[in-house]
Amino acid sequence: MNILMIGSECTPFIKTGGLADVLGSLPQALQAEGEEVRIVLPKYENISDDWKGQMYHLDELTVQMGWRNQYAGVEYIEYNGVPVYFIDNEYYFKRSNLYGYDDEAERFVFFNRAVMEMVRKLDWKPDILHCHDWQTGLIPVFLHTHYREDPAFEDMKTVFTIHNLKYQGIFASSVLHDLMDLDERMMTPDGLEFFGDINFMKGALNFVDHITTVSETYANEIQTPYYGENLDGVLRSKSDRLSGIVNGIDDKAYNPMADDSIAFPYRSSLLKKCQNKMWLQERLELPVRKDVPMIGIVSRLVEQKGFDLVARIIDEILSTEDIQLVILGTGEYDYEQMFQWAQSKYPTKLSANIMFSEPLSRQVYAASDMFLMPSRFEPCGIGQLIALRYLAAPIVRETGGLVDTVKPFHEKTGEGNGFTFTNYNAHDMLFTLRRAIEFYHDKDTWKKLIKNITKSQFPWKYSARRYVEVYQSTFE
Repeated sequence: MNILMIGSECTPFIKTGGLADVLGSLPQALQAEGEEVRIVLPKYENISDDWKGQMYHLDELTVQMGWRNQYAGVEYIEYNGVPVYFIDNEYYFKRSNLYGYDDEAERFVFFNRAVMEMVRKLDWKPDILHCHDWQTGLIPVFLHTHYREDPAFEDMKTVFTIHNLKYQGIFASSVLHDLMDLDERMMTPDGLEFFGDINFMKGALNFVDHITTVSETYANEIQTPYYGENLDGVLRSKSDRLSGIVNGIDDKAYNPMADDSIAFPYRSSLLKKCQNKMWLQERLELPVRKDVPMIGIVSRLVEQKGFDLVARIIDEILSTEDIQLVILGTGEYDYEQMFQWAQSKYPTKLSANIMFSEPLSRQVYAASDMFLMPSRFEPCGIGQLIALRYLAAPIVRETGGLVDTVKPFHEKTGEGNGFTFTNYNAHDMLFTLRRAIEFYHDKDTWKKLIKNITKSQFPWKYSARRYVEVYQSTFE
């Protein structure tokens, strides 16, 4: 099949989160399964000049935006065998950030319409338009409205992937006519109406042929009021065409045996991993000790990631346990300050790196014995997958993709690849941390756990095969 991936970001061109990693890796895995895949993105100002210099100007489009027409250029590049198109319009995309502007609705209405016009003119016809998150949610809507009778789109199917239901693209109802050229018939529960506003993601859910999200557990969770963000009713009504497919990671890009960022390459050697820990301890000015368990955190410092739980127990665990805690990330001011305060109080036990550095993130994964990820909710999560790849035992809350990828270790059966807790409770997390620390000091038990971790990897090829099954189901 011919598959066109449509998204708002993609590695290595532009990234703010996990969506970019998916679009950067899944297309190559699908091509390895025999599908032909292409990608289309906005051409942002923040894309490096190195990439822009390689782009070829392919076409120019006229995009109707309500009562006016707008220009769209189409640029082209090929990356690792995957053709990538960029929609160019400096008024909408020549800005310092990807998101967060007052005209966000207009920017992404334009992008969606421009993609449809590009598809109409291409000499390559997709069988599947695979849309990712709210920024592409109008593609299925437009396919069933403005382009319904257009022969260029005959028999074309759509798939929509929810990466995080919390972000839906909710805007004033005036957008419906002013920008989309749609009438009041879309202001219904079966259209885009959402508490008097319009909702891009709801439009996609109502008109798409199949919905996917990024783990099986999250697919079930979002059909409940607690996780459903006021769309649980819509999702329950579409449950027969809703699938959860856990994300993979690029096992070539994340490979401790060939990672230039880390000091001592390794495959399964705990000795080499310990050398990475001692190297990082020296760099971060922590006491250089091979016997102390290091717990890593690489994350956005936001409430979703469970840092309110960490805040409640950080003083208790650092004052009572012989550990080192290494933090890397930025986010909400209160959490940044909390970690900096803890570092000032426990300078030999905590290193707070309030920044983001890709090389340092790899060094933290390689050095850490454990990796803490106590999320309130987590559609899939990539941190725990990278941690497993670098032989750091994940400590996670049982939610979303964390449930699907981390299985609790049982000392009697020897099964499991990490440590989990069920309730969103700080002292449940503290108990689980202490249990992990206790097992770390039992070297025979820890070796069993590491052996399990080496067997629980998540390359993209398995997920790609599930996506192929979804694509095929849309034609049945």
